[in-house]
Amino acid sequence: MEHKAEIISVGTELLLGNIVNTDAADVAAVLSELGINTYYHTVVGDNPERLQAAVDIAKSRADIIITTGGLGPTCDDLTKQTLAAAFGKELVFHPEEEEKIRAYFDKIGRGMTDNNLRQAELPEGCTILENTCGTAPGCAFEADGCHVVMLPGPPRELRAMLRGAAMPYLRKLSGAQLYSKNIMIFGMGESAVEDKLRELMNSLENPTLAPYAKTGEVRLRVTAKAQSEAEAEAMMSPVIEKVYEAVGEYIYGINVPSLEAAVFALLKERGLTFSCAESCTGGLIAKRMTDVPGASAVFRGGVVSYASEVKADVLGVPAEMLAEHGAVSEPVARAMAEGARRLMKADIAVSTTGVAGPDRDERGNEVGTVYVALAAEGVTICKKLSCGNDRDRVRTVAAHNAFDMVRRHLR
Repeated sequence: MEHKAEIISVGTELLLGNIVNTDAADVAAVLSELGINTYYHTVVGDNPERLQAAVDIAKSRADIIITTGGLGPTCDDLTKQTLAAAFGKELVFHPEEEEKIRAYFDKIGRGMTDNNLRQAELPEGCTILENTCGTAPGCAFEADGCHVVMLPGPPRELRAMLRGAAMPYLRKLSGAQLYSKNIMIFGMGESAVEDKLRELMNSLENPTLAPYAKTGEVRLRVTAKAQSEAEAEAMMSPVIEKVYEAVGEYIYGINVPSLEAAVFALLKERGLTFSCAESCTGGLIAKRMTDVPGASAVFRGGVVSYASEVKADVLGVPAEMLAEHGAVSEPVARAMAEGARRLMKADIAVSTTGVAGPDRDERGNEVGTVYVALAAEGVTICKKLSCGNDRDRVRTVAAHNAFDMVRRHLR
């Protein structure tokens, strides 16, 4: 049976923008893993009438309703009462839950107020979902042809209960699961990728293929609904092969978290070291590389040579070159990469120099103009970029290109 789920997030603070609704994203991710379709997310304030109306709508279009929030001890925590009434169920006091609540307060060394005992009241006949991180138990029940799952609002509590208790309950409802692989692409825009693969995307039903864009990159997600991981793998492999045939040059990995992680793996595999000299990226390349666990095995270090004097005195860029061509130029980018490689005794070095904004430089280079260079044994190459006029985007895209140059060189 194909189930349809709706997530109802309860909390006035969500409507006011005081907090970000991470709960809905966490629940949706689990439902996706389980192969349960989620068609609607609803957010409603701490108001029983409006929550009742939201539940009535959800009942008309979903057979799984999952609520987050409103299970606490205060007067505005009304989710259980409202949902129980909506499905004609009485709230029943559970002494064993009272004991757990009292034990929790004893453990943290705080006195318990009587209103906390409201959390031990749960809909009759429900499955209790244990809260291992707080006092409010969750619950699940079936009524009126609908499965209802109530989860707490605090993200730490929700995540623990979702994975530990709700997921096993929901898994029983799912005849198959969703399995996905992410094909990571750099160097082609989303529209260009879609143009290359449109016919393939439109022809697929299971598995599916869909693009997702992020700054400077594209992720293609292949998703199969299957009874087992092995079955899903067999379904996805032919699709992945076709994607490689179409855009293989631009793929830097499958289920790889980032370009820098892909570069780290290639460097480590070949026993090579890496360094960088950065101007407009201001240390972003070094930061991203050192974010990768184990980076010390390949990364020698970096120089943030923002001033021309640092380019000359530390990296050895000739002063006459800086005077003739300016800091934002191909000759200087090449000299920076060669200097970084020499200074830090690395096998490969990259450099960035450009105009991140907000204004063009003294030589008239437009905002977004960036030169990225790579130096290795016997070779130095340089690439000129136009990265737009947003400062953060300029830096991010420049760093992406630096890592991609290393990837391509090693490939």
